[in-house]
Amino acid sequence: MRKSLSFSCFFLALLSFQNLQSQTRPRDLGVPFGVLSTGKLNSITDVNGVTVGHFTKVEGDAIRTGVTAILAHDGNIFQEKVPAAIYVGNGFGKLAGITQVQELGLLESPIILTNTLSVAAGIEGTVRYTLEQSGNESVQSVNAVVGETNDGFLNDIRGMHISPEEVITAIESAQGGPVQEGNVGAGTGTIAFGWKGGIGTASRKLPESLGGYTVGVLVQSNFGGNLQIGGVPVGEKLEKYPFRNAIEKADGSCMIIIATDAPVLSRNLERIAKRAMMGLAKTGGIASNGSGDYVIAFSTAANLRSAYVAESGELEQVEILRNDDMSPLFMAVIEATEEAIINSLFAAETMEGKEGRVVEALPKEQVLKWIHERTSSN
Repeated sequence: MRKSLSFSCFFLALLSFQNLQSQTRPRDLGVPFGVLSTGKLNSITDVNGVTVGHFTKVEGDAIRTGVTAILAHDGNIFQEKVPAAIYVGNGFGKLAGITQVQELGLLESPIILTNTLSVAAGIEGTVRYTLEQSGNESVQSVNAVVGETNDGFLNDIRGMHISPEEVITAIESAQGGPVQEGNVGAGTGTIAFGWKGGIGTASRKLPESLGGYTVGVLVQSNFGGNLQIGGVPVGEKLEKYPFRNAIEKADGSCMIIIATDAPVLSRNLERIAKRAMMGLAKTGGIASNGSGDYVIAFSTAANLRSAYVAESGELEQVEILRNDDMSPLFMAVIEATEEAIINSLFAAETMEGKEGRVVEALPKEQVLKWIHERTSSN
């Protein structure tokens, strides 16, 4: 089983590389996103040590789903835990592992994103992966953090087609560098603003005068609202927005993952996580009644990671940012979240799935025309 999965992973990685080469991101096409500079790749992987892996499952006429894994570093995360926090924008969803992160302020596993009914497979795969790691031979409890959005419009979600082995494949395929966006991994069958959604990522790099820290964001977009891009009311212009008629709704979910190398503990990581909802709002998202909007934020700062492997009984002595130094990070996460969501829409392609249902890709040429008209008139 693992041998065939490895071949499948290699084949998907090859396709991912080819797709990466052909992707043109909205920033490159003239869409404006704030004032802060991006990281080198404009990706969550701009945060040193962070890796991302996808497992994409498209089979037959009805399976349109997958797994995305985000790892805080390439070591043993259980043994070298990182500071973390979770903020719930709207809690109509299932996020496994939330209470322990909120209680202890620590992340001890890869973060897994998948579909709603595959959360159990996500937990089992993450636990198996962790128990098999060298150094974890005596571990008897693992807090697997697994988030989801519901891809049941395009995917045969009741079939629960994701296995624990495929979750492990996503984890083991995680790497740095460019991250494929759109119809991939946990974003394979998702929908955003009535158009094809998916995985999106972006980053911001603060100037050295503000610490030089990097903030990276990855989203699984599957939510609704009145789409806004570059100051243009796209949803209204395309006549696709909530409550326009009895059919148009705004339910759905968005998982938002934030990584930073800034030395901040869970309290200020939660403050950072809250600002991601402002980035979602800038795209026109409304965190509707039926939306599960969760933000997971963690810090990769080496001095904080080493503090948590100190011997029991020793005092932790760490250097962290003051509250007064947080505002640039807040701005960075707002800008990066907005851009990551729009990136997910631009990268996504039209998909046909369960029962012949079709979700169209965002009409990018028309949207870009409106944006260019607006910017040229200013």
